[in-house]
Amino acid sequence: MRIGIDVGGTNTDAVLLGDAGEVLAAVKTATTSDVSGGIVAALAALQGKHAFDPIGVRAVMIGTTHFINALVEARRLAPTAALRLGLPATASLPPMVDWPERLVEAVHGRAYLAHGGHEFDGRKISDLDEDELRRHAADMAAHGVRSLAITSVFSPVSAEFELRAAEVIAAELPEMAISLSHEIGRIGLLERENATVVNAALRELAAGIVDGLTASVLGAGILAPIYLSQNDGTLMDVEHARRYPVSTFASGPTNSMRGAAVLSGVGNCAVIDVGGTTSDVGVLTRGFPREATTEVSVAGIRTNFRMPDVLSIGIGGGSLVTGTADSAAVGPRSVGYRLTEEALVFGGSTLTATDIAVAAGRADIGDASLVAHLDRSLVRAALERIAADVADAVDRMRTSSAPLPVVAVGGGSVLLPDVLAGSGEVLRPENFAVANAIGAAIAQVGGEVDRVFTIEPGRRHEVLDAARAEAVERAVAAGATPNSVEVLEVDEVPLPYLPGGATRIRVKAVGDLQLHGARTGAPEVAGV
Repeated sequence: MRIGIDVGGTNTDAVLLGDAGEVLAAVKTATTSDVSGGIVAALAALQGKHAFDPIGVRAVMIGTTHFINALVEARRLAPTAALRLGLPATASLPPMVDWPERLVEAVHGRAYLAHGGHEFDGRKISDLDEDELRRHAADMAAHGVRSLAITSVFSPVSAEFELRAAEVIAAELPEMAISLSHEIGRIGLLERENATVVNAALRELAAGIVDGLTASVLGAGILAPIYLSQNDGTLMDVEHARRYPVSTFASGPTNSMRGAAVLSGVGNCAVIDVGGTTSDVGVLTRGFPREATTEVSVAGIRTNFRMPDVLSIGIGGGSLVTGTADSAAVGPRSVGYRLTEEALVFGGSTLTATDIAVAAGRADIGDASLVAHLDRSLVRAALERIAADVADAVDRMRTSSAPLPVVAVGGGSVLLPDVLAGSGEVLRPENFAVANAIGAAIAQVGGEVDRVFTIEPGRRHEVLDAARAEAVERAVAAGATPNSVEVLEVDEVPLPYLPGGATRIRVKAVGDLQLHGARTGAPEVAGV
């Protein structure tokens, strides 16, 4: 057996899967303010719905909104510094130059420039000055910096200077948490640096959250390894999550899309995940979310780490419904996890989309008599507004005029019509309400290579084969069963105007998680 859990802004969903992947039990509980409490409640609800021996659980997969919420709310972020290696280049645009001021203040952001960096072909911009690094380290200590992001120009090509700078800083400041940009972002200095600084600011929070999640699972008597969902639909172990919390930012919509693919059997489609607060629209390609090919803005910060191409709109089960039948509006404001306290069907005083669904006979929750008085024309207008807004979002995600099947998941998908304008029939597979938790439970393990290669004449196939082999090795090192790994994507983009056959190659490989049974003490490390 394995358990999948997805923590959303409104609900915490959990599923218990059998060894053959069948759904033995599925529950939906309210997310709590401390989030871990919702996980405890979800595990208890699973036990009550389908009694199971905790020792028989072989793995627990969790998707969480902890880290993205902390950044958006600018709370619980560690005092962080950004050290860039690139002088005499790059001085005109210092680290965090494009950050919102409130987030710079939230991380007590300090920026340092030092010599180092490489050109695209591996040539040095300048030599590393270790005495310069030691002076910067002394200043960091004097200003209470607890987490550091190190970024070197073109470090995806050569990580030499980042690794050496980390050694020098660690020798001076042993307690400093250090994040390296070549492990987090892609080509693009400012975006990669931003992603690394965000990761560094979340490191302390990550340690506490991982400990809390582990304690929640252990408290239920489950000794199985714990994994967290990543942005690309694959898994990471808890130790990896401590080091790279930014990898979880989009795990919610990604889990829903992966779950939609498994439940519907459709690998290439648009997925609409209607939750309690938002509706997330994404596109699946071969069962995995289509990744964003451009920079992604997170809380107003430009980044370029792996993120799915998802369009979110403020429509969900907890969305506030305002206006009249002639001008009905739904969202973007939501009651969130307070739905069971504030919605009309639960005795509250706020008209929500859930109340509209119950009044229209599309859902059977709460007390339907409490919404019997609603104007039928208002109910109809609200549903039409939801359908129109979601149809527009799906149309914006299309990249061609070819027909694209639509799969609807999430508890709030009852708000959608059976036929969506411009897309046709809406598929709702069995267990659609907990597709996010199912997506977490069936997630695979991935490995990726994304960097610039110099391809000499006649060696293209040799370089591509080496990149494929490296991606497979990374997937196996992350915990994938060796004979299950397959190469999912190979992107090859020649870089114009640069000599030496410079080509950006990206290879993604995935495989099934290799389960080792229950842990006996500390959380298992899958070798990431």
